[in-house]
Amino acid sequence: MERHAIAGEQILAPVEFLAGVRALVRHEHERWDGDGYPDRLAGESIPLGSRIILACDALHAMTSDRPHRAALSLEDAVAELRRHAGTQFDPRVVDALLAVLDESPMPALMDTEPTRS
Repeated sequence: MERHAIAGEQILAPVEFLAGVRALVRHEHERWDGDGYPDRLAGESIPLGSRIILACDALHAMTSDRPHRAALSLEDAVAELRRHAGTQFDPRVVDALLAVLDESPMPALMDTEPTRS
């Protein structure tokens, strides 16, 4: 499971115009507290883009139906993001994401049923 971040980076390697994205893909699962993977980066050592992707991906995952559980409500997902800000997530990224949601709620959560993956 933890190798998929490295595999993603390797898949992008031959595509020259995506060179700047490779590090973002590799470090998407790093945690603010250093308990992530694949390189156990922490805090500001994690590329900002990776920190943003992690928070957005987590929000999407929590608000989408999964085979093993129903989607969380936006309110519950926001509570999870807040609870893990400073450990799993960069607290400033969580604040920024929540500010964006306050300005423009996620249309998929407002207008339709959660997507099935």
